[in-house]
Amino acid sequence: MSIEEQIHNLQKELAHHAYLYYVKDAPSISDYEYDKLYRQLVDLETAHPEYITPYSPTQRVGAKVEGGFNKITHGRPMLSLSDVFNEAEVRAFHQRVCKELGHEPVYVVELKIDGLAANLHYENGVLVQAVTRGDGRVGEDVTGNVRTIQTVPLYIEKAPAYMEIRGEVFMPHKDFERINAERDEDGLPSFVNPRNAAAGSLRQQDPAITADRNLDFFAYAIGATQGSTIDSQEALLKQLGTYHFHVNPHYKVCHTIEEVLAHIAVWEQKRHDLPYDTDGMVIKVNDFTDQDQLGATVKDPRWAIAYKYPPEEKETIVKDITVSIGRTGVLTPTAELEPVFVSGTSVSRATLHNQDFIDEKDIRIGDHVLVHKAAEIIPEIIKVLPEKRTGQEQPFTLPETCPVCGWDTVRKEGEVALRCSNPHCPAIEREAIIHFASRNAMNIDGLGPSIVDLLLREGKIETAADLYYLKEEDVASLERMGKKSASNLIKAITLSKTAGLGRLLFALGIRLIGAKAGETIARHVGSMDRLLTMTVDDLAAVDEIGPTMAQSVVAYLKQANHLALLARLKEAGVLMVEEKEEPLGQELAGQTIVLTGKLSSMGRTEAGQLLAAHGAKVTGSVSKKTSLVIAGEDSGSKLTKAQELGIRVLNEAEFMELVEKWR
Repeated sequence: MSIEEQIHNLQKELAHHAYLYYVKDAPSISDYEYDKLYRQLVDLETAHPEYITPYSPTQRVGAKVEGGFNKITHGRPMLSLSDVFNEAEVRAFHQRVCKELGHEPVYVVELKIDGLAANLHYENGVLVQAVTRGDGRVGEDVTGNVRTIQTVPLYIEKAPAYMEIRGEVFMPHKDFERINAERDEDGLPSFVNPRNAAAGSLRQQDPAITADRNLDFFAYAIGATQGSTIDSQEALLKQLGTYHFHVNPHYKVCHTIEEVLAHIAVWEQKRHDLPYDTDGMVIKVNDFTDQDQLGATVKDPRWAIAYKYPPEEKETIVKDITVSIGRTGVLTPTAELEPVFVSGTSVSRATLHNQDFIDEKDIRIGDHVLVHKAAEIIPEIIKVLPEKRTGQEQPFTLPETCPVCGWDTVRKEGEVALRCSNPHCPAIEREAIIHFASRNAMNIDGLGPSIVDLLLREGKIETAADLYYLKEEDVASLERMGKKSASNLIKAITLSKTAGLGRLLFALGIRLIGAKAGETIARHVGSMDRLLTMTVDDLAAVDEIGPTMAQSVVAYLKQANHLALLARLKEAGVLMVEEKEEPLGQELAGQTIVLTGKLSSMGRTEAGQLLAAHGAKVTGSVSKKTSLVIAGEDSGSKLTKAQELGIRVLNEAEFMELVEKWR
């Protein structure tokens, strides 16, 4: 087989595995095996750059954009949809359609994804351009950023000579939460909602930053095309699936308007359980011939409407505003609320982000306010009700001195955050240690905030490095800690020494470096010693690590106190290299497994690592894609949901029997 054929086959194989992982959520190989194949391709393409294609998986993250984005005129306008808000307006739409067509049409009803519309241009199957909707006629060229979205195919087999695929770029809830938490810590303004976050991410000049945002894309329409024979919306959605696009699975073909209304009613509550934002349903006439007959106005098609659900907002009272200090010294105000039930849960607190947010909304202690859940999960004050003020309400201003250490608070130029100016503030050290020990960092089981507080209060530790010099008797002497608890904690601390460089980089709390970026850097550099010698340019050349993140890492590693911390960690025996482990087996390849409840034989983290080592994908929520649930003691809603869906469940004894077979 020629080098060119080897490269082509690897490109095709990796694209297939990426589709199974990102779109179908059903990987057939482990991450380790995928990384090996990817490395083979990188090595071959490096040696033979003449065979690199624009649709190679190695080409997803491109160069930084210089200047602004180019303006592009759409071949066919991207029209907006007319909104309706109740059953009567849906029926009026149906009556108009029936009158103009002379018959009752079939409809396709789809979830209305709350994101940013984009138009993707494919020539002979190759993605050549991606353009935002803009004003519907002219958008911006964001090709480099859209290429980083894993659910957008860079190449489509057996595609028409030319076609435009349209859909919605959006940000899943979990990434919205992660990014806002990181922005709060870095003193940057939080994104208001996932749509705002997706829009900001899609217009980044550095594609590496967009790649780290983990955007997604649902395809649902076709624009200008040459050679397409698709004749209905239902057929289009099915064809988009065969093209390996991510197609939202919750659409329904409805033969009557009653079916349409029933489907709308079903999703009014179910949509709150989705991992992404929706704000309504789109109702489309299915047949393209019918669509053409109905035509469009200047602004919107006459064959489709958007039904908008009313947002769930509840009134409550701000009882107090408290202030916490994060690991970077940022002071974060939080509204303490009279508990109120919103979107399925009781809400008693809502972050106020920063002083600008408080001032803009004029939030005062004692105010009546409206709250909702951003992304259906994050409590947020959306409006003050000044007409209900009694005159007893108290304006709030963040303190000029740190409430913990008393040092002055400062606001850096260009930032919205107020920070404690003391780099050794006890609150900062506390949060840094808690983060260091957290699950995605060094994963020190049993070292929660309360234990950290005890260790700090008794003077047993000052920094994260001091954890590795603790003795069992140091811990056993603490309040509420016995000999067995102390022994377990020391074992967990000792075990964390082998977490590896990727986790350590995340654990250090370097600005802009999340768990994924830490692993990416670790895989590339291999050791902390090498990382310490790298320049910003060296690090910025790493796939998915742009100049902004590179600058942050290099700046962190130049500070004397950070170098001292690393020296103490190294002296304690903390592993500062990234060791690649061979998989133990592939018995569970392609299976998605959920762990729930308490396991007496091992921790859930250890069980998850064991399952992953044998090829499984371990996730935190039960869905129709779940293959197996392992249920320990005190299993709750996940077990109930698994039983409702008919998913196979193993108890701990059955799980351990399975483990024994691998030994």
